Amino acid sequence: MSKRHGSYGFDAPWALAGLVLGALALAALAVVSFALDILAAGIAFLAGALYTLASAASYLYTTRRGKFVVWDAQLRRLRGDERLLDLGCGRGAVLMLAAERLEHGSATGVDIWRTKDQSGNTEQVARANAEAEGVAKRVELVTGDMRDLPFGDDAFDVVVSSQAIHNIPAAEGRAQAVREAYRVLRPGGLMLVADFQHTPDYEETLRGLGVVDVRRRDAGWRFWYGGPWFSTGLIEARKPDGEARKPAG
Repeated sequence: MSKRHGSYGFDAPWALAGLVLGALALAALAVVSFALDILAAGIAFLAGALYTLASAASYLYTTRRGKFVVWDAQLRRLRGDERLLDLGCGRGAVLMLAAERLEHGSATGVDIWRTKDQSGNTEQVARANAEAEGVAKRVELVTGDMRDLPFGDDAFDVVVSSQAIHNIPAAEGRAQAVREAYRVLRPGGLMLVADFQHTPDYEETLRGLGVVDVRRRDAGWRFWYGGPWFSTGLIEARKPDGEARKPAG
């Protein structure tokens, strides 16, 4: 994967900060316990500190490197002439990777730009990243809600989303976002959704829409936000084309 030139921040920075502060607090308790000659407590606190520190290291790796590697591998299937939509694009980590491969296509990112979801998450930062990566002419940024996308039916060849849909608090809202992604995807088009929550629900929604070519799998250790207990699921689906929807006979 080529070196990134943009600035992509940290996913859910409050969570990473919590892990780091937790590791420091446990380490401090371990020092106090050993100083007071409470050996068992000291060992327990030290083990907890090391465990939490390892979780923080996993989280940091994913947000700064691992997710890019996973998405780079997924996007290698692009031909280069597609219209691609990124739901909840944020600073553009996935959007810019895609745009680099779309020499004869385009990449559109939609977001409501909340800094709670990602540090420094603004449209201006995403535009600066497009310039830094040399893909500004291929990238369009739109402010909008993924539950009510401002695009027509069958408008995109590929729809992607990375760690965004789970930020919608209500289950019906998340299902609506998946339905909207399906609506704007052309028949035969590809959908790729990575999320650490609710991927079985996304799959169920897609199957309810008549999608048969859909599978859900683990994205692997590079996409762990602290460890396997915060692994990321990956949904891959193809919207049925016109022939697939015709009744047999």
